[in-house]
Amino acid sequence: MKIKHWKTAITGVAAFIVLTTVIYRTATGKDIGFNDIASLGAVTLLFLSALTWGTKEDQDGVREDEELGRRITEQSSKVGYFLLTLFILVAVGIDQWAHEEPSLLLLSLLGLSMVTLPFIEWVHMRKYRAAED
Repeated sequence: MKIKHWKTAITGVAAFIVLTTVIYRTATGKDIGFNDIASLGAVTLLFLSALTWGTKEDQDGVREDEELGRRITEQSSKVGYFLLTLFILVAVGIDQWAHEEPSLLLLSLLGLSMVTLPFIEWVHMRKYRAAED
């Protein structure tokens, strides 16, 4: 069995166990905390990463360190950034609807998310401009 298949199987089982635990805790009325959500996010991240990227040893699929892998990561990062900003905007709208005034924390997060990409692009542009001079 290839390394990719082992990674996918192990992380998939771990993600299933954590997801089942969170669903069970929700169904029985127990509190769900930061550890539950962070664990679910971490194992899901590992599962999706194992599912996506190939390994150098098995020569299967696109590897993260190849040119195509870097391009996929770059494009996915930008799409993910815009989706996250959209999710925050929706959360601000729901918070406004539910509480009749939005949370200052959510509004701050929305503003921060809107300026992050242009700021990072500006920093990188300055870095390349400094390298040219």
